[in-house]
Amino acid sequence: MKTKYIITVCLIMAVLLFGACGKGSARDADTLIIAVSGGPRSLDPTMTNDSASSEIMVQIYDTLFTLNFDTLEPVPSLAVSYAFENDSSGNPTLLRLFLREDVLFHNGDKFTAADVKYNLDRAMASPHISHIAGEIQGTEVINDYEALVTLKAPFVPIINNLAHTALSIVNPRAVEELGESYAQNPVGTGALMFVNWVVGNRIELARWDNYWGEAPRIKNVTIRYIGDDATRVLELETGGVDIAFPIPPQDLSRVEANKDLHVLRRATLSMSFIGFNNQKPPFNDLRVRQAIIHAIDMKALLDATLMGVGTVAKGPITSTVWASAADILPQLEYNPDKARQLLAQAGFPNGFSATIATNENAQRIDTAVIMQNMLAQVGINLNISIMEWAAYLDMMDRGEQEMYILGWVTVTGDPDYGLEIFHSRSFGAGGNHSLYSNPAVDRLLDAARKETNPDTRYDMYIEAQRLIHADSPMLYSVEGESIIAARKNVRGFVINPAGHHPFWTVYFEN
Repeated sequence: MKTKYIITVCLIMAVLLFGACGKGSARDADTLIIAVSGGPRSLDPTMTNDSASSEIMVQIYDTLFTLNFDTLEPVPSLAVSYAFENDSSGNPTLLRLFLREDVLFHNGDKFTAADVKYNLDRAMASPHISHIAGEIQGTEVINDYEALVTLKAPFVPIINNLAHTALSIVNPRAVEELGESYAQNPVGTGALMFVNWVVGNRIELARWDNYWGEAPRIKNVTIRYIGDDATRVLELETGGVDIAFPIPPQDLSRVEANKDLHVLRRATLSMSFIGFNNQKPPFNDLRVRQAIIHAIDMKALLDATLMGVGTVAKGPITSTVWASAADILPQLEYNPDKARQLLAQAGFPNGFSATIATNENAQRIDTAVIMQNMLAQVGINLNISIMEWAAYLDMMDRGEQEMYILGWVTVTGDPDYGLEIFHSRSFGAGGNHSLYSNPAVDRLLDAARKETNPDTRYDMYIEAQRLIHADSPMLYSVEGESIIAARKNVRGFVINPAGHHPFWTVYFEN
C-alpha cells in the first residue's frame, strides 16, 4: 500500500510540474520542454523590448529579415529582396521591399504588403520601440507583394532593424478583434503557433503545419518558467525538462560531468552593467560615479559570481560588435583610495547611503551583495532592492531607480542599436535607464546612422564611445556568454548570439 501511494504521488507531481520521477521516465515524446529563468512581459512586439518576451516572440512571429548567426548580417525572411532608391533630393531614403508570396498567418490569413504597412505604422507609434522604428516616415503598398518604405533620412542600419523582434509581423485582424488581450493571444506566421499561457508558469506552443520555411520536427513546445537556478538544473538532470538555460556558473562543472547531458556555449552580443541614474543626486556628479567604479574590483566580483563565464566588459558595446572600442578605451582601475578622494571632492567625505535595484536573478543578487561589501570600504552604505521582473522594468521606465543591474543586447548586430541606450531620445522605456545625456554623443549617433561611408561611420562610433566612456554613465560588468544544457537525445539547438534562440529547429534523436 505504501508503494502504491508513493507511485501515485510521483505521477501527480510529474503532471503538475511537467517533470518525471527519475531519469528516463515516459512522457509525451512529441513535446519538447524547455526551462528558462523568467517569463515574458507581453507577446505584442510593440509593447515591450525585454529579452524574456523576445525569446517567445521569435518562435511565433517572423520578421522581414533575420540575422545570420555567424556573420551577423541580415538575410531575407518574409522579405525576399530589397533595393534602396533615391528620393527627389537625391538621397537614398526609399526602401523597396519584395515579399514572400507563400505565407499564411496562424489564423489562415494571407500575408501581404498591407500587413507590412500595418505593422510598420503601428511600430512607429509605439514609445517602447521608437529607437527601432523611429526613422521610418511611412509605408506605401505598391501591390500585394511589394511595399515602399520612406525613411526620414538616409538610415544605413534599417535592414538590421527590420530583423529585430520588435518589428515582428503580427496579424492585423487578430489585433483589431482582440484589442488589449492580443498581448496574451498572439497570431503570427512563425514556425510555432501560440496555444496557451499560464502566467508565471509556462507557455505552450505547437507546430504550424503550414509554415513557409523548413517544417519543425517537433510537434509541441512547452516553455516553463523556473526562476530558481537549482530547481531548473535539477529538472534537467532528472528528465523533467529537455533543455535548460541559463545554466548557473556554480553548476556548470556538475552539468558538464553528467553523461546524460550535453552543454552548448557561445559568446553573445550582450553586456551586463551596473547603471547609475545620471539625473539623480549624487549620481549626477561624475566624481561620484567614478568613485564607485574605482571602488569595485570587477575581476574579483566576476570570479565570485560567474566563475569564468563570459569576459570582463571594457566599453559601451561588446567586443563582438563591429566598431566596438572596448579594446582601446582607457580603464579606471580598482583603487579604493582614489574612490575616497573623489567622494571627498564631491562633498561626501563620510560617504552616503544609496539603493541598488535588481530583479530576481541569482547572479545579479550576488553581484549586489558583493558590491555592498566593496562600497562599504569607501563609506557608501548600499541597500539592495530585489523586485519581480515586470515591476522592475516599470520602475526603471519611470526613472525612479538610483542604481540598478541590467544588461543590453546589440540585437541587430549594428553599433547604432548597441549605443542607443546612451542617446537622450531613449530615456526610460527606450532603454536609456541611466538617463544619460550628452549632446555631442547624440549628434555623433545621429550622424553615424545616416553616414553611408563605412570608414567615416566607424570613426563616428569610436568617438561616441570615447565620450560616453569619459562620462562614466555606468559600470561595465561582463560580456555575455550563453550556456545552455540539454538531454543527450536533444539535437538541433542553435545558439543565437542575440539571445533569442529558435526552438523549432530542435528534435529528439531516437
